[in-house]
Amino acid sequence: MLPNLTTARLIVEHMAPGHAAALADFFRRNEQHLAPWDPPRPAGITEPEFWMAECERAVEDHGHGTVVRWVLRLRAAPERVIGRINYTQIARGPFQSCMLGYAIDQAHEGRGLMREALEATIEHVFAVLKLHRVQANYVPGNVRSGRLLERLGFVREGLAKDYLFIDGAWRDHVLAARLNPDFDASIFNSRPFRPA
Repeated sequence: MLPNLTTARLIVEHMAPGHAAALADFFRRNEQHLAPWDPPRPAGITEPEFWMAECERAVEDHGHGTVVRWVLRLRAAPERVIGRINYTQIARGPFQSCMLGYAIDQAHEGRGLMREALEATIEHVFAVLKLHRVQANYVPGNVRSGRLLERLGFVREGLAKDYLFIDGAWRDHVLAARLNPDFDASIFNSRPFRPA
């Protein structure tokens, strides 16, 4: 079973083929809104066919334990995807970590919806996937994202110069992370060690 969550205002669903058309619509609606923060877009990102392949890959990656991708819908209007959250580069062994990425519809910014969704999915990542660390990086000019991460308990760890090519240039990124306060280190005693 793919993990689905609910919050006070949201349905948070694991990305699956049934979301393809709604994800294409999300990127069509938010093309200009997301452009300053996203790497160059692949061809077809506003087409359902592109997202059908991405959704199938998301299900496969989840099965391999390497990626968890979520889509956000309002409980009051579930027909439309209003955001997405990705936990990628899931690494086990002594690392027990992943990378976090997220985006929300411009029409729904400033209402605390992304915070609500991230609180639920981070809890899943820590309690169910049992990871030790979630890393999130953002362009210094993205003040809204920086404040959101700070409110969620992420700690700034440094600045990576020319980290990603975004909006026509190499952009510095603030490096931030949140640690699982309840991480059970006994997992290292209960199974054979394998390098990450």
